[in-house]
Amino acid sequence: MELELRVITPDDWEALRAVRLKALADSPDAFGATLADATAQPPQVWRDRAAGAGPVILAFADQVPVAMGGLYVPPESDDAFVWGMWVEPASRGHGLASRILHDLLSHPEAAGRSLHLHVTHGNSTARRLYERHGFTGTGESQPLRDGSDVRIAAMRRD
Repeated sequence: MELELRVITPDDWEALRAVRLKALADSPDAFGATLADATAQPPQVWRDRAAGAGPVILAFADQVPVAMGGLYVPPESDDAFVWGMWVEPASRGHGLASRILHDLLSHPEAAGRSLHLHVTHGNSTARRLYERHGFTGTGESQPLRDGSDVRIAAMRRD
């Protein structure tokens, strides 16, 4: 199997859409968005997300997107936010999430910023990944989305 990680461009919007929809179907309690909402988004929304305010990295196995992660870098801010981390079940356990996260955190846009993310309570595998990359819990917690009983914890790396 040929594995490639790359920062995508707006031309890769269909690959981003495909992997994001797989992620939302597989792990609905890991994301603030829902599968129904994401499915309804027009192509321009996906192009804009692929262009984003920060890099989006997809992993491709034999040209098929199997994992993702993004870094949102708001203009004129000292902060950046890791979002959308996910690896398809068949590709888990091989360090792919760690490679994506490492590449995001090493990206020039992350330099000198405080980095933030959210992790679902009870997702100890993801939490350990983030801790290995220098993130610590802030003690802050909130609902995953409006009306949800699922809670997410804030983590930060300075």
